[in-house]
Amino acid sequence: MTQLAEAATRIPLNRERVLLAAVVLADEAGLESLSMRRLAQELGVVPMALYKHVANKEELLDGMVDAIIGEIDPPIPDAHWKSAVRTRVLSARSALLRHPWARPVVESRTNATPVVLGYMNEFVGIFLAGGFSADLTHHVMHALGSRMWGFTQEVFDDSAGQDGNGEAIVTTEARAAMARQMAESYPNLFQIAMAAAHDDESVVGHGCDDQFEFEFALDVLLDGFERLHERNWKSGG
Repeated sequence: MTQLAEAATRIPLNRERVLLAAVVLADEAGLESLSMRRLAQELGVVPMALYKHVANKEELLDGMVDAIIGEIDPPIPDAHWKSAVRTRVLSARSALLRHPWARPVVESRTNATPVVLGYMNEFVGIFLAGGFSADLTHHVMHALGSRMWGFTQEVFDDSAGQDGNGEAIVTTEARAAMARQMAESYPNLFQIAMAAAHDDESVVGHGCDDQFEFEFALDVLLDGFERLHERNWKSGG
């Protein structure tokens, strides 16, 4: 962080530098540590200097989301729509995994910035260029939902029994007892829980391989979109 302050004495402050410093601060100290005062301190300026570039904390967060979108690979020219969408979604996921604070910020945004609208417009453009009708593309975007940003809400919460850093706080014996109780009380859930391999290095901790599950669901959606497109599907028809 001292490097940011040292650089601030040599390079004039601008919006891009403010947003970059905010992203770095959130990465290193967590979103809860991000404040206009703390950010100004890291940049070596007085807090009022920041307000020339961002009006308030909400605009700062909007700009940080824009900065993350800037890390996502651009659409692949002349690529097949399916591979183009898959590549871009997985690039978005990589960006969010680099910045764990970004997901709740994306979910909390109520006003779409020009950068956000441009990103969504490019996604729509991939489908339209692939021959999708505007009607089908409308429904496709609903189905794709938050996956275009690189995340989705999981049906199973694998974070239970972990501390804030994803480390297990439940002993092996306790975990075995929990498994026995689930087998007795919720046999159907237990059956599917034991049906697939699990990844101890998953970013959500001990539990399902979240990257595999994300890509599995994405591929199911893309395959479904492709079938509907080939059938010239129309809503209400």
